[in-house]
Amino acid sequence: MQKTISKYKAKIAGTGSYLPNKKVSNHDLVELLAQKNIETSDEWIFSRSGIKFRHYAEYENTSEMAYISAKKALEKANIEPNQIDLIIVATSTSDYIFPSTACVVQQKLGITNNCAAFDLQAVCAGFIYAFSTAAQFIENGMYKNVLVIGSETFSRLLNFEDRTTCVLFGDGAGAVVLTRNEDENCSSQIKSSILRANGHEIEMLYAKSHVQNGNIIGQPFVHMDGKAVFKMAIACLEQAASEALKLANLDAKALDWLIPHQANIRIMQGTAKKVGLPLEKMIATVQEHGNTSAASIPLALDTAVCDGRIKKGDNILMEGVGAGFGWGAVVIEY
Repeated sequence: MQKTISKYKAKIAGTGSYLPNKKVSNHDLVELLAQKNIETSDEWIFSRSGIKFRHYAEYENTSEMAYISAKKALEKANIEPNQIDLIIVATSTSDYIFPSTACVVQQKLGITNNCAAFDLQAVCAGFIYAFSTAAQFIENGMYKNVLVIGSETFSRLLNFEDRTTCVLFGDGAGAVVLTRNEDENCSSQIKSSILRANGHEIEMLYAKSHVQNGNIIGQPFVHMDGKAVFKMAIACLEQAASEALKLANLDAKALDWLIPHQANIRIMQGTAKKVGLPLEKMIATVQEHGNTSAASIPLALDTAVCDGRIKKGDNILMEGVGAGFGWGAVVIEY
């Protein structure tokens, strides 16, 4: 694969995130599952996932969380809503069958410039897919400012009689503003991106249901083969990291930070080891919000930007993997 020559460079101008107020601890889940005669413990959950807490939306829906995170990102980027040319929302839990959550966010932001807006569904790899897509629109000169959001209300897809899945997921949103880098003295850019999928592995992780004649057909709950997903995820993320670094003409030693999909601390640590990075260079927030699917990477990114760990000029590898089976990675100079 050859690296394409871009007309422009795309850079991150601002980040934002949002977590619902309802914070659910492992102990809270233990009590809830005990009412259903399902045994588990804080130690069982934490040792297998690294998760201590997750947040559940009560009054919020996917578009509301997306809107709040987007508003924060726009403020940090110092960009007015009507300067946005395109909105991409990565989600598997949209408000409606249609219209798109992106159009709802456009309305909530008060954008009146008729900018393009669409949703992108790649589950836990969704943010990487959306981010890469947005970068292409900027690099080819079609758009200047793109709002990329990952937002999920996965708690509404959980079967609380299945402890192997219900303890893992939470709700939240994260957003970035990507813009054209017009400063010749600024090196910030998207250095490479890789997107991959293997539809032959759809049985590993799915929520198979649809609406027909006003009824839900199938079981609208998350089903997962945990062991198979674990093995597949590490292999895919290692491959994506290797390809993305090669396209960026970098080796792992040149990376300042790894931001993996915040799914499971053991997968994340395994990925860092495969890439050849020390764990202190990995941004991990999974303990605070669990697996938030397409929202997890921008949530972790915003956390590290806000607390000062990520600085201008840092080389960052972001990568995600999820149902489909889909995966991808991007290398950026922040």
